[in-house]
Amino acid sequence: MTSRSGSERRWIITGASAGFGRAIAERAIEQGDDVVLAVRRTRSVADLAAAHRDQVLVAEFDVRDTGRAEDVVRSAIDRFGRVDVLVNNAGRGVVGAAEEIGEEDLRASLELHLLGPAALVRAALPYFRGQGSGTIVQMSSQRGRVSFPGVGAYSAGKFALDGWSEALAGEVAPFGVRVMIVEPSRFRTSFNAPDVLWFAGSSPAYAGVLEAVRDDMAGADGLQEGDPVRAAQIIVDLVAGDELPLRLPLGREAVERIGRSYRRSLDELEHRAPTAHAADFPEAAAPARPI
Repeated sequence: MTSRSGSERRWIITGASAGFGRAIAERAIEQGDDVVLAVRRTRSVADLAAAHRDQVLVAEFDVRDTGRAEDVVRSAIDRFGRVDVLVNNAGRGVVGAAEEIGEEDLRASLELHLLGPAALVRAALPYFRGQGSGTIVQMSSQRGRVSFPGVGAYSAGKFALDGWSEALAGEVAPFGVRVMIVEPSRFRTSFNAPDVLWFAGSSPAYAGVLEAVRDDMAGADGLQEGDPVRAAQIIVDLVAGDELPLRLPLGREAVERIGRSYRRSLDELEHRAPTAHAADFPEAAAPARPI
C-alpha cells in the first residue's frame, strides 16, 4: 500500500525496466513519489503502470535519441507539475579489446553512457534552476574509475560521465542542484545476462589476454554479490537526505578496487613528483588558482 505524505518527489528514471532502474522506481513509488519510467519497451513496465496509475507515467524513450530528451522532461512537467530527481541509469556492458571494437560500436557506447545522460541533464536543468532545487543521480560504475583489459569501450563512457558530472556538480551547486555519481560493483541485475551483455568478435591475437575476462563476464549472471534492492534503498534514502555525496561506491568490491587503485596512483604520483616538478620553469611562481 503506497503512502502519500504531501512531500512527494517527482522522478525521471531511464532504464527503469530492470535492475537498478526498476528497483529505484519501485522504492520511490512505495514511499509515495511520482515516477516517469523512461524505457525503450513500454511493455516492460506495464505492470508498474497498471498497479500505480496515479503515480506512474511511462515514456517510450531510447536514451541515444538525444533529440527527444526535452520531450521526456516536458512530459514529466505536464503530468506531475515538476521534476525533483533525474536518474540516468540506462546502460549496457561492452566487452572486447580496443582493436576488436570498431568506431561504430565505440560511438554507440559513448552515446548511451555519456551523450544521452548529458542531453537529459541539459533538458532538466532549466526547471531545476527555476525551482531552486533538484537532484541528478548518474549511475556510473566502478569501471568509471578503475578499468581493466576488455572493458575499455564501456569504461570510456563511464570515465567520461564521471568527469563530466564532477564539473557539472560545481556548476549547478549555486542553484541548489545536487549531483551524485553512483559507482556500483557487480550487482544481481540483468547486466551480465546473455541477451544484454555485448561481446565483440574475438581476435586470436587477444585470446590469451581476454579469455578469462570473457568467461568471467559471461558466467557472472545470477551470481553477482550486490543486491539491487538494497542499493536502491540506499540511493533513495540519500536523495531524501540533506547530505549527498558526490561519489557513492556501492558494494564491497567497488570499495576495495577503487581504494587499491587510488593508493597505487598516489604512490606512483609521489614517486614521480621530482621528475614532474623538473618540467616547470624554475623561476615560475606557484599557481594561485582557486581550483
